[in-house]
Amino acid sequence: MASPMLQEIFGGRLLGMPELTFNELDASQKSAIAAIAAGFAGLLSLFNIGGRFFWASLSDRIGRKNTYYAFFLIGIVLYALAPSAAHMGSQVLFVLMFGIILSMYGGGFATVPAYLADIFGTQFVGAIHGRLLTAWATAGIIGPVVVNYIREAQLNAGIPREQVYDFTMYILAGMLLLGLICNMLVKPLSDKWYMSDEEVARLQAKSAAADAGPTGSFGIGRGGFDGKALAAWAIVGIPILWGVWITLQKTAALF
Repeated sequence: MASPMLQEIFGGRLLGMPELTFNELDASQKSAIAAIAAGFAGLLSLFNIGGRFFWASLSDRIGRKNTYYAFFLIGIVLYALAPSAAHMGSQVLFVLMFGIILSMYGGGFATVPAYLADIFGTQFVGAIHGRLLTAWATAGIIGPVVVNYIREAQLNAGIPREQVYDFTMYILAGMLLLGLICNMLVKPLSDKWYMSDEEVARLQAKSAAADAGPTGSFGIGRGGFDGKALAAWAIVGIPILWGVWITLQKTAALF
């Protein structure tokens, strides 16, 4: 929803014509702001990537629960203030707000495995993470549906396009408030749920027997930086840098 949201909220402002709303733009102008909005969506992806490194690293210092407190508290404030930034016509502030929000989305995704390991230990963290991802996937489906439903309802009620997302932002802030409460209710597990040392030893012995066979690093983790490593980084890095460059070009108009 990032692309249509930006187009409908700012309309002609994206082209330096603040007097024109989205509905007053002609076909060529709408194509022009669509390209800018596509860059906005790409910029959010860059914040998502950066957030995975920043917030996950920060969680090592301040703890996972405190990191999630930061996600919810900052997110509530930003979602609640986003309509004000839109009404002010401040594209830079609006983009910055959603950049921070998307950084926390990526940060949450990167931090949650460590949060689970802190609570449940590492023995079954993979399976537990898989169960959690079913909830994450459900939210990924329901979230856009809710946003689109509210948007359509607002349009049918005669709300101007540049204001149809205001109510949505407040709903999302309310959802984050529920998440904040849930995070507060997360407590350390009772000792009764922990496996005994004997149970762990039996399980590890059974797993070792089932996994018997050729083992080795297969070249992973030997260190060094040779031609193969350089080629591998180039294969990944060059497309990313190209994408960053294209994104920055498309979003230059926002600033």
